[in-house]
Amino acid sequence: MTGYGSAGNERVLQRLLQQGFEALSRGQLDTAGKCCQQALQIQPDLVQGHFLVGLVAQQARDRKTAFSAFQSVVRLDRDHAAAWAQLARLYMSEGQVNRADAALRETLRIKPEDPLVLDLIGTTLSLMGEYGAARSFYTLANDRRPDQPAFMQNLANNLVYHGETDAADAIFTRIIELQPDSPQSHWSLASSTRAVDTQHIEQMKALLPRHAMDPRGRAFYLYAIGKEYEDLQRWPEAFEAFSTGAAARRETVEYDEKAEIEMFDYLRTHYTRDWFDALPAGNPDPSPIFVLGQPRTGTTLIERIISSHSQVHSAGELQHFGLAVRRLGDYRSPKRFSKEVFAAARELDPHEVGSLYLQTSSKMRGTTPRFVDKLPQNYLMIPLILAALPNARIVHLVRDPMDACFASFKQLFADAYLHSYDQREMARHHARYRRLMACWRERFPGRFYDICYEETARDLEPNARALLDYLDLPWEDACLKFHQQEAAVSTASAVQVREPAHTRSIGRWRRYADQLQPMRQALREAGIDVQ
Repeated sequence: MTGYGSAGNERVLQRLLQQGFEALSRGQLDTAGKCCQQALQIQPDLVQGHFLVGLVAQQARDRKTAFSAFQSVVRLDRDHAAAWAQLARLYMSEGQVNRADAALRETLRIKPEDPLVLDLIGTTLSLMGEYGAARSFYTLANDRRPDQPAFMQNLANNLVYHGETDAADAIFTRIIELQPDSPQSHWSLASSTRAVDTQHIEQMKALLPRHAMDPRGRAFYLYAIGKEYEDLQRWPEAFEAFSTGAAARRETVEYDEKAEIEMFDYLRTHYTRDWFDALPAGNPDPSPIFVLGQPRTGTTLIERIISSHSQVHSAGELQHFGLAVRRLGDYRSPKRFSKEVFAAARELDPHEVGSLYLQTSSKMRGTTPRFVDKLPQNYLMIPLILAALPNARIVHLVRDPMDACFASFKQLFADAYLHSYDQREMARHHARYRRLMACWRERFPGRFYDICYEETARDLEPNARALLDYLDLPWEDACLKFHQQEAAVSTASAVQVREPAHTRSIGRWRRYADQLQPMRQALREAGIDVQ
């Protein structure tokens, strides 16, 4: 660091930066933020001060401040590789692919050796769907700094995406050796392997008391314990762990059910056929295939069947359609979906929305004529998709309501599906979703294809053939061998879709019928017939 002025100021600045970075490492964001402010008051052009501001803002999920801080860093020091890498990741997470690309090129121009920067590049490439390239950078980061758990976790996750579970499990195990109390690594290991005894369960149970005041850590351990008990067919213990884990996770999220109800009501009230018929024409590009519905209902299975076709590329779960709507509607709230988003979206030009979606998703779409966007929540966007991309195809997964609800309830998600950690909340959300889909089905008949998960799992070929007919794709036998596909899968189904179609998940909720009575009753109260 240079240009501090007096030697006294330099010492103060160094002390403040050190304290700030140490506070950040402990999760003490307020303390770290105060250190930044004090340092920048002394020297407004302090590069590392602005960089620390960016890191603090990122941890606080203040994207606007993070963008501004990292941009200040690269204005002051064009060769600050870490700031460029952070900008690349931020731009990518906002769907600003061209800017992300430019920032990534700047990072690579500097030829970074810092393992943290290499790891960040890997993360950005993962967001772009370039998992093979990401793996190279994750590997470099681990080579530069061996036995660093955060870098090891990212590499192992990438290996899981590629179906290399044995190699991934070896890394997860090594992380736990280095850092025995590592909730996420324990959960990752449990998720990618099938338990054969209770050894790992007992290890995790012994660590649980350390997380009495840490609901996020408890959730990782409890969901992992539940999964392994399920592997061992010890159903009561499995449910107890899932239920306790869901309660812990529920402590960490802010689910606004009232706002969700208002959003669903707004969609049904304002996205009418009259509104739709009055819109100008959208973008005629026929390449997108949207696979959507509720999570854990077979969307990944269907996506793999389709993308096994030689004319189709799997683009993963793209946020880009919603991002296009939010950007053109000048929507600045961090909430991805809200009544306000859809109020602004009604006034947008459909052609602009479709074109921006195609432009910003271009790097993830591959080189084939068609591509699959498998973001389940796009079911909220069906009228907008039909308007913006009238020649796109939409495939909607249908699954038994109890199996669908329970599958989400026992899944630990990252930042989505906040309704899934309470039985009644989960059921009420599912009922709203079903009513909305019935509304879309009535208003836009024949404009999307319903496919039943249970029927497809039981009898794959005729259902796969009917699906490809709807998509105007010629039949290819490879679609029946979807489990042999080498392409990466980054969803919660990454392990399951490496197997042929099976029926083991059908009716799984019945093993827990007594414990799931609150969910069952809430569905019935909402008018859904549950057998």
